[in-house]
Amino acid sequence: MTSPGYRRPLTIIAAVVAVLSMAAVGAVMAIASSGGQAPAWIMSTALYGLPVAFMLAAVILVDAVRQRRRH
Repeated sequence: MTSPGYRRPLTIIAAVVAVLSMAAVGAVMAIASSGGQAPAWIMSTALYGLPVAFMLAAVILVDAVRQRRRH
């Protein structure tokens, strides 16, 4: 059983988005602890990155289950 060609790039994208989002969360916390305010793009990356990565992971999981049931 081989996986479709789109699953690996989608997994890599989800992992990169999750790592970047966690780095943005850390940056927001570091900037806030020093008394500053993070730029809007860092805030939005921290706010929206993890849910996007989670939805991508859910799509990958559902696709894997669907592929497994088909075979």
